[in-house]
Amino acid sequence: MVTNKITYVFTLEIRMKDSEVFEKICKGDEKALEYLYKKYYKMMTKVVLSNSGTEDEAKDIYQDALVVFWQKATSGKLTLTSKMSTYIYSICLNLWRKELDRKKRLTNEEQDSPVYLDDDRQERAKIISECLQQLDDTCRKVLTYYYFENLSMQDIADKLGFANTNTAKTKKYKCKKKLDELIKSQYTESDFLD
Repeated sequence: MVTNKITYVFTLEIRMKDSEVFEKICKGDEKALEYLYKKYYKMMTKVVLSNSGTEDEAKDIYQDALVVFWQKATSGKLTLTSKMSTYIYSICLNLWRKELDRKKRLTNEEQDSPVYLDDDRQERAKIISECLQQLDDTCRKVLTYYYFENLSMQDIADKLGFANTNTAKTKKYKCKKKLDELIKSQYTESDFLD
């Protein structure tokens, strides 16, 4: 009898229509979100994988896209005018394009940046370290995890107990801005170029 019940629930889950899944997600049903995650995983990660992305990048982009979708759906402000998969696909595509643009900018900045001698690098690292110590504990951890330990936003969110990767990204942005302001207020450009 229990086996029949499990089979029935599993069959029902497989047959769930997009409209039913969307309705459940709008009501905050996390099981429906898990179902959606599994259902479209291969399709959505293929966007990144077929456009010079790695498996990890594909997973991160898909998770970020679902966070965006979840937030819009649960806010009650989302009206689907296309298939749910099409909507999520477009979010993935936009997020991946932004990531590719960011990577391109970083690559260009690396090419444009002057070559520093070891002494210059050490002096810059010392200045950054001093300013980093002046930040609050959370900012110090976020920036250290991201820039020095190369942790992903998901790992940072998990380590620091943030709600999701978007919260971690926002915090990193704000902390980086604080660090930049500290450095600019305490040092001149010549401190970096001398």
